[in-house]
Amino acid sequence: MKKIAVVTATRAEYGLLAPVIRELRKYERGGGLGIELIVTGTHLSDSYGMTVNEIDVRVDHRIPVSVQSNSEIDISANQAEVLTKFTELFLEEQYNAVLLLGDRYETLAIAIAAGNTRTPVFHLCGGDTTEGALDEWIRHSITKISFLHFVTNEGSKKRVIQLGEAPKRVFNYGSTSIDNIMRVADMSKTEALASIGLDDCRYAVCTYHPATMKGGNVDKEIAEFLGAVKAYPEIRFIVTKSNADQGGGRINELLDEAEGRIAHLHVFASLGVRRYLSLMKYAEFVLGNSSSGIIEAPAFHIPSINIGDRQKGRLQSKSIINCGTASDSIQHAIKKAMSAEYRETCKRVVSPYGKGHAAEQIARKTVEAVMNGDINLQKKFYDLEG
Repeated sequence: MKKIAVVTATRAEYGLLAPVIRELRKYERGGGLGIELIVTGTHLSDSYGMTVNEIDVRVDHRIPVSVQSNSEIDISANQAEVLTKFTELFLEEQYNAVLLLGDRYETLAIAIAAGNTRTPVFHLCGGDTTEGALDEWIRHSITKISFLHFVTNEGSKKRVIQLGEAPKRVFNYGSTSIDNIMRVADMSKTEALASIGLDDCRYAVCTYHPATMKGGNVDKEIAEFLGAVKAYPEIRFIVTKSNADQGGGRINELLDEAEGRIAHLHVFASLGVRRYLSLMKYAEFVLGNSSSGIIEAPAFHIPSINIGDRQKGRLQSKSIINCGTASDSIQHAIKKAMSAEYRETCKRVVSPYGKGHAAEQIARKTVEAVMNGDINLQKKFYDLEG
């Protein structure tokens, strides 16, 4: 029997992988193929909400690793642990392919473990650009380790080919986030708010991650962010905590402390994919520096405020307002997002990230490649003409 592994280390990553996992497991019914889900990273940490409990499909392996992220040494130590543990797992299980998504530091370590064990990597969401985060170079590094590439837009497809990957191995099926919007965001506004203890109200959905490329002063940036929050007491700010990037733990400490003194601020370790997207659907606007504000929010035709440089370079829709990290800049962006004129503009936005059928196409191509055995890891560098 042939086996395909799918690895998830964070809540956001699982949200994008979930529809692919479900589609892949439809191919298990014949008995000649097994799809194994490997859970690691912040999914297994109480500090980050133990989000493994939100995973609603079969989990085959749990690989606990450190998620301390206060310094560069912490990040490197985490990567070393991930590299060792996943090398052991891949040697033991002998997967025919492993699906990885995105650009996190632990994902790079997993990709290296796959490379060291000659396990083919199929990569989702390569070719994007996020100039304000370490994710930028990590993502492109994973691209060079990978055999198949499932990108989310034409610009990203061109970049992956520019990195020397053969066009016949690069596929633009769109983003699975659009699949989720069409199928998962099914809670009513009242139901979604009640599930987090709120009555019907006007609210914004927020996520703030550290901008890892610049480093920066996390305390100052969050103080500026909270200054903007306090300027709009008529809006409830529903905030999901930061990830385990360097500085993420400190952001979460500051948010927890602020929740106790700002009545209209509500902080959650995780909301789960269904509830998060359902809340986004009815929000006044999305605020922060997460990729969900760039990819998912425009598909709901609501304003999205992108703070700082973390997502700089990523393909954007006209419903996105870019602003600086200073409180007055954020406040100005919120004012614009709440205007009737801008909300009307958002209603006409067309998402550049596909039409909601990415997962089924990714699953079909993955199974086809594995079952046909047409995988040669001795990749030839593809040179552009001219």
